[in-house]
Amino acid sequence: MEIFNKKSLKAKKAVALLLFMLYLGVISILAQETPRTYVAHNTIEDIEIDGNMDEFSWQKTAWSSSFIDIEGVKKPTYETKFKMLWDDANIYFFVKLKEPHVWATLKQKDTIIFYNNDFEIFLDPDGDTHNYYEFEMNALNTIWDLYLSKPYRNNGYIMDGWDFKGIKSAVQVQGTLNNSTDIDEGWTIEIAIPWSFTTAPGGTTNIPENDFWRINFSRVNWDFDLKKGRYSRKKDSSGKFLPEYNWVWSPQGVINMHEPEHWGYVYFDKNTTVVTTEFTIPEDEHIKWYLYELYRNQINKNNTENGWVLKNGNLQKEPKLILGKPVTPILEKNNFGFDIWIKSPFTNKKLVIHTDGKFETYNDTTN
Repeated sequence: MEIFNKKSLKAKKAVALLLFMLYLGVISILAQETPRTYVAHNTIEDIEIDGNMDEFSWQKTAWSSSFIDIEGVKKPTYETKFKMLWDDANIYFFVKLKEPHVWATLKQKDTIIFYNNDFEIFLDPDGDTHNYYEFEMNALNTIWDLYLSKPYRNNGYIMDGWDFKGIKSAVQVQGTLNNSTDIDEGWTIEIAIPWSFTTAPGGTTNIPENDFWRINFSRVNWDFDLKKGRYSRKKDSSGKFLPEYNWVWSPQGVINMHEPEHWGYVYFDKNTTVVTTEFTIPEDEHIKWYLYELYRNQINKNNTENGWVLKNGNLQKEPKLILGKPVTPILEKNNFGFDIWIKSPFTNKKLVIHTDGKFETYNDTTN
């Protein structure tokens, strides 16, 4: 009987430990909001940019998941979803925005379009959070395109006069634009962006065939006032504009589109015979999310060493399980600030975030 009790106690402890570890694993998973994915298919059909979805390629292409609030919890008032295609010349976007009152007032290119209800695209071709592109447009087909060298947190520069050369865009309103006497169904957008926007002078255009980009989409929507039939952003009793609604494809977890590490993954599938609908995010990207979590904490703490332990001559954190593999973050101080890095157990590469937030990978031959 005594032996039975001892065995039973050991079994109970083992079960309790297992349940605790599973609990920690669940908490870890819940704490990490996985970015959304979309597979963009190659097309050989000519796409006419007119705001209509007439082409067979558009009709057979799957819609994205519906947009969600930027912080990832609340369901938006009006639905937004998109489709994407690509060929050797362009990336194509088709967007459907439900909206009972379609209105827009801004007509000058490169003005601050999000002062109207708008749709926005963010593109980071190499996924290092630097040198990315932003596109905005309203229901009048007024556009604002710009290039950003770094996120605002890293004090980069913004080229407001930069343009997507050769871009084509169109809007169709399912209802009537700027007419307060009726109820609209919404509006649709169609866009073609030439791949050449990523090409350096004298360089070669690289199309991400069977590869992915980090991309996100945003929709800014405002409560409105009507004065003499004219729409405008609504103000509170003190005369201040009410805050906008920010609805996005892949949730940011924070009211800030300019944290590119949260953006979604779009895979450009070349296969025209077998339709791929799923894309598996590479293992190293999971480590990258963790590195950026550490990076944000580090810059918010003014580059202190709090929470880091000196072990084996390195400032490091305790190992963390990512996809079942332990990874150990290292903090290295240098003349430029700091680097945070992890050696990947999946690819054996050294994954690094520098003090300015730029992500890079290096081949690491050390054991």
